[in-house]
Amino acid sequence: MRGIAIRWLTLTAAILMASYLLGGIHVNGFFSALAAAAMLGILNAFFRPLALILTLPINILTFGLFTFVINAVMLKMASGVIDGFSVQGFWTAIFGALIISVISFALNSLINGKGRVDVIDLTHKGGNRWE
Repeated sequence: MRGIAIRWLTLTAAILMASYLLGGIHVNGFFSALAAAAMLGILNAFFRPLALILTLPINILTFGLFTFVINAVMLKMASGVIDGFSVQGFWTAIFGALIISVISFALNSLINGKGRVDVIDLTHKGGNRWE
């Protein structure tokens, strides 16, 4: 349960960073970003798998880049539902989805399943050997 809450907060931070970096994404405050992160999580859990299956041929033709379009559509859908969170324009949604994906991946890669920061500590054992 703690891991879900931490990932929810990392997605909230990613949304706040995207609103800071892009002028077309507006968030009225932390709680609007928190609600947007919750809505994105719900949309990604229920609609994203169906959208990926339906768009599989075009996703294969574009070498997976069409996934960013699906993420942008999910972002626009979340902005339509949540008051205080708006995404203006298709390209803003594309770049916002890209920024949110990268920041969320970077932050979530440091968190293990139990919600703790997980860092791999390697020690040099000589030559090219690390353990």
